[in-house]
Amino acid sequence: MKTDIEIAREATMLNIDEMRKKLGILDNEFWPFGQFKGKLSLQLLERLKKKKEGKLIVVTAVTPTKLGEGKTTTSIGVSMGINQLGRSSIVAIREPSLGPVFGLKGGAAGGGFSQVLPMEDINLHFTGDIHAITTANNLLSAVIDNHIHFTNSLKIDTRKIMWRRAMDMNDRNLRNMVVGLGGKKQGYPREDGFIISAASEVMAILTLSQNIEELKKRMGSILVGFTRKDEAVYVRDFKICGAMATVLREAIKPNLVQTIENTPALIHGGPFANISFGTNSIVATRLALKLSDYVVTECGFGSDLGFEKFIDLVARFADYKIHAVVIVATVRALKHQGGGNDMSALKEGLANLGKHIENVKFFGFSPVVAVNVFPEDDEGDLKIIHEFCRHRGVMVELSEAFTKGGKGARPLAETVVKVADKSDGKYNWVYPLDDPIQEKIEKVATVVYGADGVIYSWDAKKKLKLIDKLGLNEFPICIAKTPLSLSDNQKKLNVPTGWRLNINEINIATGAGYVIPISGDIMLMPGLPRVPSAEKIDIDATGHHISGLF
Repeated sequence: MKTDIEIAREATMLNIDEMRKKLGILDNEFWPFGQFKGKLSLQLLERLKKKKEGKLIVVTAVTPTKLGEGKTTTSIGVSMGINQLGRSSIVAIREPSLGPVFGLKGGAAGGGFSQVLPMEDINLHFTGDIHAITTANNLLSAVIDNHIHFTNSLKIDTRKIMWRRAMDMNDRNLRNMVVGLGGKKQGYPREDGFIISAASEVMAILTLSQNIEELKKRMGSILVGFTRKDEAVYVRDFKICGAMATVLREAIKPNLVQTIENTPALIHGGPFANISFGTNSIVATRLALKLSDYVVTECGFGSDLGFEKFIDLVARFADYKIHAVVIVATVRALKHQGGGNDMSALKEGLANLGKHIENVKFFGFSPVVAVNVFPEDDEGDLKIIHEFCRHRGVMVELSEAFTKGGKGARPLAETVVKVADKSDGKYNWVYPLDDPIQEKIEKVATVVYGADGVIYSWDAKKKLKLIDKLGLNEFPICIAKTPLSLSDNQKKLNVPTGWRLNINEINIATGAGYVIPISGDIMLMPGLPRVPSAEKIDIDATGHHISGLF
């Protein structure tokens, strides 16, 4: 089979202006970025506010391997399959980060015959949204240090600054550092560090905000640090909310592209699900719901991460109705969870699928399991997964979107549409917002992860007291955790028992409107693998043809 990039180059794409006309988007509601991508005006939401919304289909997965299990590929395939059924569908997904593109996992544009295009652009810079987010983040960093250098009239305690710089790359050496060295002219020395742009609160705020005014208000509420008298200092105290919003004036607009079969796709926002909430922007999903009958969106990693956060955090903010949930499983992932590469390992690893089914059912859904088929998969292994799902009373379909596009996902699309059409869109939460933060953490840990309880470090306990002092107990939570295990230890496979969740730190995102308990050894700045994908990527002398990009 040809590589993803070879398949993408052979696809026949529609001019993006033709795509927006098919969706009924007016000239003044659209700005093209070349032939095959463009941005949508936020005014479009205002024009369509009285239009009935379509049905929302959410795609999650079992606990993945480090390579991912094709959740994006399946999401795109389902949307294309729905369009093949004669219904209108839009797929709404996140923007790829350059860190994973040059690291291990690769991009986030799907694969094989189930891709969003132009895949090179989408995976490499796209329309510059993440760069704008990085710039806004670092504008704040520069202003903080500049304020301290000249007057420090806010009396900021440099030991209590919580804001960190950001960049869209995996670079472990930047996690912890000292800035301001070199003498009086270089500023005041202090400890600092970088996080990856996907973990920036600016990324979260842009993804959650539905207009410029909300964007500015949320950014003004970002907690920067504390004074020497332990008084909170916010971004609004620096009077740069307008400047930060100006940097993001184009980035807040959703991006319109298309799939390999010319199905419309909205790609916008890029928070990771292990260190943030892991889904695309509210404004993009809301627009997609106004423009089509069925919207397919995905949540990062498994039901323990992106899906839980989508329900308890994102859907709460957006007030979504959710009509169907798909759990992507693969033979590879289940064998890995079973600790081997044979049929007995698969049977053992099915417990992991069972736990994710249990999680989705807890939220009030009857999930559809999508077995993402790889060419090397054995028929006997696929039959075992089918029998397991049937025994559990769960609908299951094969997805061959990777090799056959929308046609390969059509049976799955038919099943998902039937489920969505019968649903009233209602669901349950793990916790009510009036629970204390500590109780919210413990409910997610025990109900969703399967932990026996929670262990808090001394620093985390101090943060819980600070959260109470600041009056933030009614915030939802967004636990940072490894995606490679239901536990906080990536080496614990399948469905770990007899363990407790370790909360080492708790970050506060007052602008985004939630708190971030950090578990295990999770890092907000990833590192590159021993052999990064960057070593395989090249471009020819014409500057047009890229190789090694999946």
